Amino acid sequence: MNSYLGIDFGTSGARAIVIEKEQKIVSEVFDNYNDLALKNWSYRWEKALFSLIEQIPTEIRRNLKAIAINGTSSTVLLCDGKGKPIDNPIWYNDDRGAEILETLKAIAPPNHVVLSPTSSLGKLLWWYRRPVYSQASYFLHQADWLASLLHGKLGISDYHNALKLGYDVEKLCYPDWIEKLPLRAILPQVLAPGTPVGEVKKEISDRYFLPRDCLVCTGTTDSIAAFLASGVQKPGDAVTSLGSTLVLKLLSHKRVEDAKYGIYSHRLGDLWLTGGASNTGGAVLRKYFSDRELVNLSQQIEANTESPLDYYPLLNKGERFPINDPQLSPRLEPIPNNSVQFLHGLLESMARIEAKGYQLLQQLGATPLRQVYTAGGGAQNSAWRIIRQRNLKVPVLKSTQTAAAYGSALLALRSLREPLRDARGEKTP
Repeated sequence: MNSYLGIDFGTSGARAIVIEKEQKIVSEVFDNYNDLALKNWSYRWEKALFSLIEQIPTEIRRNLKAIAINGTSSTVLLCDGKGKPIDNPIWYNDDRGAEILETLKAIAPPNHVVLSPTSSLGKLLWWYRRPVYSQASYFLHQADWLASLLHGKLGISDYHNALKLGYDVEKLCYPDWIEKLPLRAILPQVLAPGTPVGEVKKEISDRYFLPRDCLVCTGTTDSIAAFLASGVQKPGDAVTSLGSTLVLKLLSHKRVEDAKYGIYSHRLGDLWLTGGASNTGGAVLRKYFSDRELVNLSQQIEANTESPLDYYPLLNKGERFPINDPQLSPRLEPIPNNSVQFLHGLLESMARIEAKGYQLLQQLGATPLRQVYTAGGGAQNSAWRIIRQRNLKVPVLKSTQTAAAYGSALLALRSLREPLRDARGEKTP
């Protein structure tokens, strides 16, 4: 039975999921980045990659037809001509690019998504000023580099990872202002996510019992892979991730961008995935309640009745979406003596923020909201779902699948509809 492998590289570990043609999971394995004392992250990722493949039962490995990998957005590596990292990778949340932000502002258009200390381009410009840059031949994202270990082709990325590198995802090319940069020579060729790049290398095939014709595809970012896992396909469908923060993603016919609110759009074929992130979310809830208390108290909430408490639940000062105010202070008073009422007020207030977020996306031109799928730890809270549905005024559903590795497996499955590409992105016969 043919099968398809998706691999997710997160901050604390990696996960692999294998699905068959009907999208049923047939294997799921984990690697928690052993050897935590090591500082060599690229070595740990490489070790985890092959550990995951080796853990998959041999009979399933023998039938793998395609592989796709996702990584954390803007986690990047600088590599030599053979693809070997010449410095430690820079993680997605590393803000060392802050020191070159003024230079970046002079290069990129106003309000561009790259104008952030943590953008891929910001990190590359930081490296450009270091002696190690003279040894560089390739600048790759985490998912790009890991895929190259399997197919052996260097300098290939996808337009989800390349968005924060400055790639124009609408015109599908690097813009003129990037083409003029002296570091243009080491930037990757950019293809659509899920595009077949090449077959697994012979030594990989022989060692891990993979078919010689198993294709390795361009990948995506972890957040996009998680969105794909939800099964959303129609414009107007959305996914809200109820994690430590509140992240909204809406599938739209129209591209929506507004740097003031941190809103930008990823391309999904002929559609756009637009969204924003609020600083409210589960981290605030855990400041006041344990996991057990959240479960027990939520069961006592009259979810169909609106709470009169009006909070803006934040851990610290500052909000960007759906309100842009870096000085916005948390509003968490009055706190009633009744814990059920307090939790109800928090959940109600977060639901109002979520509703305002989707309203803002639609005001900026996104496709009207049809229904919302839910991912993250908060997806288990049925009272919160009812409260959110009442505020959103559309159906609120729990995502059947939420793992980013599952989304990458779907990308691998769909890749077989695309032509095989060579290292330059050209179709092969």
